[in-house]
Formats: sequence, C-alpha cells, structure tokens
Amino acid sequence: MRAPADYGRVAVLLGGNSAEREISLKSGSAALAALEQAGVAAVGIDTAAGDLLSRLASGGFDRAFIALHGRGGEDGTLQGALDWIGVPYTGSGVLGSALAMDKVRAKQVWQSCRLPTADYAVAGPDSDWDALVARLGLPLMVKPSREGSSIGMSMVVHAAELPAAVATAAAHDPQVLVERYIGGGEYTVGIVGSVVLPAIRLETPRTFYDYEAKYLANDTRYLCPCGLPATQEKALQQLAVDAFLALDCHGWGRVDLLLDHSGAPYVMEVNTVPGLTDHSLVPMAARAVSLDFSGLMLAILDTSLRLPQGPPRLLGVGEGADV
Repeated sequence: MRAPADYGRVAVLLGGNSAEREISLKSGSAALAALEQAGVAAVGIDTAAGDLLSRLASGGFDRAFIALHGRGGEDGTLQGALDWIGVPYTGSGVLGSALAMDKVRAKQVWQSCRLPTADYAVAGPDSDWDALVARLGLPLMVKPSREGSSIGMSMVVHAAELPAAVATAAAHDPQVLVERYIGGGEYTVGIVGSVVLPAIRLETPRTFYDYEAKYLANDTRYLCPCGLPATQEKALQQLAVDAFLALDCHGWGRVDLLLDHSGAPYVMEVNTVPGLTDHSLVPMAARAVSLDFSGLMLAILDTSLRLPQGPPRLLGVGEGADV
C-alpha cells in the first residue's frame, strides 16, 4: 500500500457543466472527503468555474482524480487537455473515454469484435418509423447516444410513441439511438485495475432503470450476490472485461449488461467514470469484496499511476479484493 504522500497534490475534478452536474458534485464531494480522510493532499475543483487548465498548471498538482460524469468530463475532451498539460489522471484516456461515451460507436466496435449487443438503429425526425419497428420490433428503448444517467431516455411500447421519444432524446443529443428491448435481467459489473467486482442485479418496479430509479427512488433493489450460478456470473464478468478492453478503456469503470429470457447476454454500455454517490453501484460491489469506500478511492487514484496490470481477477462475493 502506498503512503498518502506518494500521490502528491491531487486535484479532485467535480461538478462541470454537463446534464449530470448534480451527480458529479455528489461523486466528487464523496471522493474528496474519503481522500482527505486517508491523508491524501486533495483539493476539490469545480470545473464549471472556468480557467481550469491554468488553475491546474499553476496549482502544483501532481495528478487529477476525475469525478465528472457526462460530456466535458467523461467523453475524452478533458482527458486530452490533461494529456496536453502533462497532468496524470484516473481512468481511461482519450480514445476509451470518447468511444464509451458514444453508444453508437461503442456498438460498432463491439459488433466488429463479435461481442453481443442489442440490435439498434440511428433515428432522426425523417426516419421511416414503420420500417424501424418492422426491423427491431416493440417495445423499443430510445436514448441520446452521448448522454448518461438515462437522461432523455424512453421506452416505446406503441409505434405511435416513437416520434415523440426520438424528439425527447434529440433534445439532448442530435444522434439518437433506438434499441431492441431485451427484457430480461439487468446487471452491472465494476472494474478497478485488474479486479473485476461481483455482478449486481438491478430490479425496479418502474418501467425501466431510469434517472429516478438510479438516484432518487427507495424501491430500487440491488442484489449482490446477483443470483446467477457462479459459472454464468464469471462469464458475464469476462464479457464485461472484453467489452471494456475493446473500447480501449482502462483504469476503472462499470459495464452494464442485460440477459434476455433465455439467459443470453448483451453488452449495453460502458461508464468510464461511474457514480460515487450513496446510491452508486461500484462502491456497493466493492463492499461485497471487503473494499471500503476509502480503499476504493485509493485504488481508483492508483489508476493515475499507469502501473502495469496483471490479468483480470474475477471476484465473487466474499472474496478479498486485495488492492
């Protein structure tokens, strides 16, 4: 384990200007408090305040802990700027961040690697709705391609609802993704360094796992152990790793997956800066392998060191993370 002083002076980047600003403030505040409690010389910086690069360059920072969700923090632009000024940072680099943020491009990469993902189409106001429904069926999931936290996302049950759902998504991103509805269980797998955390199954009484279910509702259920047989959970974890690496992601992140009613898996998306709030999933899975929040923050901070990593370790509930 490294001494807190080994990290030097750390800028915790939080807030920002994306639609996920409020969640980013919560994530960043939680990370900052944990790092300070661990003895790390950490300073919080709200990137919405402007002149970020000059503040980083003049602030004597040795590295940055990125706690920004959505565009401007999770899409590769910030990572490129930090590369430019020579400040190491947590998580994925430019390419991995950009690909993971763009759900359409991510699917194209996974298809080229023969990794399973739900059938989809890119839609706009002039789309042929009947042809789209004939190809993908109903229900459909409609979402902005480059947005997070289920913002602008809708489920379409009747074809007549499709134009309005596409318009809602397009208000957040001109590139709108329409996906075939999978309908089985929803799972997520966290990755920190070479450690692959146990899968969590998500259950909500709402129509789907939307923003309300993610951050506000008290009736969302998080099951860890996830209830899958051990061999099936390992296969899901390995698929998560394969999808993560295919996008050139590294460091840490979270992969969301679905199982259809026959048990076949589908990769849905990769989050390169997942939430760190009291409702967040990576901290929840970390606790299942005896990694507390403070230890998790230090493990994430370690990813800024860009140390060589061993092969992925697929952990089950109760196994020690030993990071």
